[in-house]
Amino acid sequence: MPGQAALSESLLSLTDWQAGDMILRQFPDGESYLRVLDDVQGRDVAILCQLHQPDSRVLPLLLLADTLRDLGAQRVGLVAPYLAYMRQDKRFNQGEGISSHYFARLISQHMDWLLTVDPHLHRIHQLDEVYSIPARSLTAVQPIADWIRQHVPKPLVIGPDSESEQWAARVADAAACPWEVLQKQRFGDRDVDVSLPHVENYLDRTPILVDDIISTGKTMIQAARHLINAGMTNPVCIAVHGIFAQGALADMQNNGLRVVTSNSIADDSNQIDLAPLLSDALMLFPD
Repeated sequence: MPGQAALSESLLSLTDWQAGDMILRQFPDGESYLRVLDDVQGRDVAILCQLHQPDSRVLPLLLLADTLRDLGAQRVGLVAPYLAYMRQDKRFNQGEGISSHYFARLISQHMDWLLTVDPHLHRIHQLDEVYSIPARSLTAVQPIADWIRQHVPKPLVIGPDSESEQWAARVADAAACPWEVLQKQRFGDRDVDVSLPHVENYLDRTPILVDDIISTGKTMIQAARHLINAGMTNPVCIAVHGIFAQGALADMQNNGLRVVTSNSIADDSNQIDLAPLLSDALMLFPD
């Protein structure tokens, strides 16, 4: 699907999968036109789809899956490095829908298997709790740790909130460095207060703020200010998925932060390649 040409090329170079070709465009009224240009009869097909800003991408994705199946594909799987609709995993207010469940049901109806990287699991502990197809979740912990070891001297991994404690600990363990966790209090979608950790023992280290997702960037910016005020150097901010609300990346960079993400979502901040991680899984999954 459009948007992940670089990751697709890397995956093809590391696996024995072949590139498929299709035409995807819109009619003047906004409906999607789709044509598969390859013979898929009896073949396994994997769709690589960037599900950032999913509402404009999901319908073409489902149309493609059904077209492939109608053309005789043996199995149709989804490789979604970033898996959307994982946050609303309970009914927080009366009248709300549990969209993570509905989205999982929708994908399960059209796909034979799912491969993703670090979905935003909270109250849902395993993908098979909501997906009825074989669904495998990989983790970018090791690729992130490898990048840290190669590019950051004397790192200190810091989780920006209590929910990231286990995540920060795993990255730090893989990178063989210490870690800390900040405390975050959220007052709204864009109003966040971050408490100062005990960093006096780490002033000679480079702080690495690590999280699974960067959206508005406000948490990272506030955390960085606290760390700088405490005498530390400007942090490096790392996320698996840079979904970046409008202006968020520029705002972080204007505050002197180095922002690094994986290529789960194509962006100029991509420095961590997920292709080796995904390619290993594609060679074995879903068999």
